[in-house]
Amino acid sequence: MSTRFAPDRGLTSRMVVTMFLLGLLYVVFVGALIALGVRALSVLLIAGVMLLAQYFLSDRIALFAMGGREVSPQEAPELHGLVDRLCAMADMPKPRVAIADSDVPNAFATGRNQKKSVVCVTTGILRRLGPEELEGVLSHELSHIAHRDVAVMTIASFLGIVAGLMTRFALYTGLGGRREGNQGGLPIGLIVMLVSIAVYAVSFLLTRALSRYRELAADRAGALLTQKPSALGSALVKISGEMARIPTRDLREAQPFNAFYFAPAAAPGRTLANLFSTHPPLERRLDNLAKISAQLGKG
Repeated sequence: MSTRFAPDRGLTSRMVVTMFLLGLLYVVFVGALIALGVRALSVLLIAGVMLLAQYFLSDRIALFAMGGREVSPQEAPELHGLVDRLCAMADMPKPRVAIADSDVPNAFATGRNQKKSVVCVTTGILRRLGPEELEGVLSHELSHIAHRDVAVMTIASFLGIVAGLMTRFALYTGLGGRREGNQGGLPIGLIVMLVSIAVYAVSFLLTRALSRYRELAADRAGALLTQKPSALGSALVKISGEMARIPTRDLREAQPFNAFYFAPAAAPGRTLANLFSTHPPLERRLDNLAKISAQLGKG
């Protein structure tokens, strides 16, 4: 289903490549387990059920996990008005609208397609941003839905789930024995754990690389739709600055969902954790928006 959001071939190609590499990695992972003689069918079945649940119920799961609730136009007329306007501009179906009672200023979108999607904002972001800034944030989130990268990220996380489950399976079950005829070799449990850790590390890096690019793509598409990149940049600066005032406990509770947030729930500044962030640095996002502003000025 096409929209008026600016297409991004770079994002599309990266999503295809990421899914291909993750699929190949999954095949290698399963092949390695079979070669080791591990009876991990039950674990893989559980992981498969989790993937299906995550894919088909991702919107409801995300809302529940982040304490969001759907709101009607009567409950949040201004928020619905902004979403209505942006959806009309983008020529896309209107997603469900939700609000999460959290002081962490943020927003996210989720759902497997445009018809089964939801956009959610926190009470913290509603208190801190002006109408144009909030419009910029919402256009960013709606572009994630239009580009379908939310669904791709949901699927991409599957292999990490499998690897994590296999690691726990190796640690807490009787996979500590050695293979027959290899009494001097490493225990099967240790081999499974090492393979699982390696697979998780590779999938982690692949999804992080995709996640960073998709945020830049959403910034670009959202700014081009509204024709107000400065408003989106202002929202980024304001939210990043406010993160430093949020209690550390609240930030830690929000961090597991960073891949889907508009901005990472972390205090600003360069730390080791930022090297593996789901989002590009603030400076890069602002530079990206500045270039878009210059292009629009020339046009």
